[in-house]
Amino acid sequence: MDAAAQKKTVERLLERAGTTYAQQAGIRLADKPMPLFQLLTLCMLASKPIDAEIAVAAARELFDAGIRTPKAVTEAERAAVIRAFGRAHYVRYDESSATRLGDIAATAIEEYGGDLRRLDGVEHRDVATLTASLKQFKGIGDTGADIFLREVQDTWTWVRPYFDDRTMSAARELGLPSAAEELAALAPRRNADLAGALVRVSLDGDLRDALRE
Repeated sequence: MDAAAQKKTVERLLERAGTTYAQQAGIRLADKPMPLFQLLTLCMLASKPIDAEIAVAAARELFDAGIRTPKAVTEAERAAVIRAFGRAHYVRYDESSATRLGDIAATAIEEYGGDLRRLDGVEHRDVATLTASLKQFKGIGDTGADIFLREVQDTWTWVRPYFDDRTMSAARELGLPSAAEELAALAPRRNADLAGALVRVSLDGDLRDALRE
């Protein structure tokens, strides 16, 4: 596929699916403590083997209930967290995720004063160190760290371009560049949107087929 066709494919992809999962969950992502913690919460929920839309809905229900910060998590009744998950039909992992959320909040407060901008790797803009820091939170492994970095890259611009194996595989299936820098150049300042759209391509065969036409 030539450069013009690749650009057109990306434009169509962004038009059809160019919304980050953070936006979908109601997170106004910014370089501030609350939205960064909300994103980490979403990453934990989405790390489970569960439909992404359900994980997003569960995060939104938590946030709508006012459970948006580490302090709010520690002060919330466990039953309120479980009810929020239930409203989103996030039921299979509700108990374990409620426990993980409490653990994450406690670590965020004890280690970073509730501010994820203090994570190791942020000050020196080191993605590898940041990845390791994210994985110290219970419930955040490789999948959760990838989600966080994909979503945060247009807020912490030093992270971009961040396209993990899943997004790069989807890009190749659409005939897009196989190098992250070349892929990023097709959507300047919208790398997070593009990454989110490529994840949706990996999950939705109909979307993938439509974009190939």
